[in-house]
Amino acid sequence: MNTHHQGLLFSDALMSEIKNRFHYVDHDIEGRERLFFDNAGGSFRLKAATEAFVRIDSLPDCPERIHALSLFLQKVQAEGTDDVRTILNARGGSVYASLTASGAMFDMVRAVTENVPGTNMVTSILEHPSSFDAMSLYAQRTGKELRVAKSNPVTGGIDVDEIVGQVDQNTCLLSVMYASNISGAKMDIEAIVKRARAIKPDLYILVDAVQHAPHGLIDLQKTPVDGINIAPYKFFGCRGSGLAWLSDRAATLPHHKLAGKKADFWDLGSSAPWQFAVVTEIVNYVCWLGSQFVRSTNRRELFVCGIDRIERHERALLARLLNGGESVAGLRTLPQVKVFLDYEDLSKRDLILAIGFDHLGHTDAVREYESRGVIVYERVASSLYSKRMLDSFSLEGAIRVSPLHCNSVADVDHFLQITREISEAFAPAAFGPAA
Repeated sequence: MNTHHQGLLFSDALMSEIKNRFHYVDHDIEGRERLFFDNAGGSFRLKAATEAFVRIDSLPDCPERIHALSLFLQKVQAEGTDDVRTILNARGGSVYASLTASGAMFDMVRAVTENVPGTNMVTSILEHPSSFDAMSLYAQRTGKELRVAKSNPVTGGIDVDEIVGQVDQNTCLLSVMYASNISGAKMDIEAIVKRARAIKPDLYILVDAVQHAPHGLIDLQKTPVDGINIAPYKFFGCRGSGLAWLSDRAATLPHHKLAGKKADFWDLGSSAPWQFAVVTEIVNYVCWLGSQFVRSTNRRELFVCGIDRIERHERALLARLLNGGESVAGLRTLPQVKVFLDYEDLSKRDLILAIGFDHLGHTDAVREYESRGVIVYERVASSLYSKRMLDSFSLEGAIRVSPLHCNSVADVDHFLQITREISEAFAPAAFGPAA
């Protein structure tokens, strides 16, 4: 799949159907017109997902009972658990429902580092704090060396050679993210796993897939890792939920659990059934999208097609943002605008852009966008979520632009027109001659 280097847009008719399945794509809660281009911080919500949340969470019933509604909730959880496996193409192992994906990552890192022999741990400079800080904390607690792979300022990602070069026979854990939440660069997880395991066949590997999961395919049969996490609130779902999958061997490592539970059980206390209902609605939606292009009764096949079409549409939006169209200039050619980490091969990128203005600070630019009905986000070196990554690219900051597949070409063109307005308003000539 993904043979279209510049992507492939949804038809206008399908685009209209897609938008109608999400809340607040074109307007905010007060009815004001708005472009929300901060989906890397939390995506648009599926109407079906929020409806499932309310419907299931409204029930007072405990799923650990034997009456009818409890059995219904057990079924909801079982279906949602299966759908986590559908998203990941996971077989066996354990699904772990946590309050946040960050919490799940800390728990997985702890289980490996405290129980697997080795003198060093490997990660990358671009990791989200939930994985980087977990690796740092448990390296310190267990007396292990933390090896950190450097970023590539050309691609905006991490080279396979760079991260695999940190692995040796004494590495107990490799933790790497699927895609950068600043540059959008996708890591070659398949190559990283294959080559790292060639060095150490029993190496434990964890992957942070929170940023990438809504934008591209994950296939654990091609990338057999030991733990991976996703966050429904960045995947058309709801906040207050983090989900992880652990391999059979990782799931049975010593970890916090109730003594009476099975050795591979990770949930502490009673999981909220709505978490699983929301996952099922996410998968239902992606499968519906896939069904517009292929005929199949296989849920994974439909999901694969749906995610592939999401990826193609988003790549076309990314190309439009960068290059513009007949009536609008792209970010690459707009005066006073800089595109950071602008790697040419769009197949290696998710739909995230880092930009800046020559004569306008990043935070001020975000305010200018908001005053014009556009929501973007500033990544600045003073933020604990940004400093380490920005420093690795020698950047002081950037404006992160992150639409979603439910955005249209018209949305992108409107954003480009507003960006031109801002660039012209703050160009040196706009302020007149110096006094």
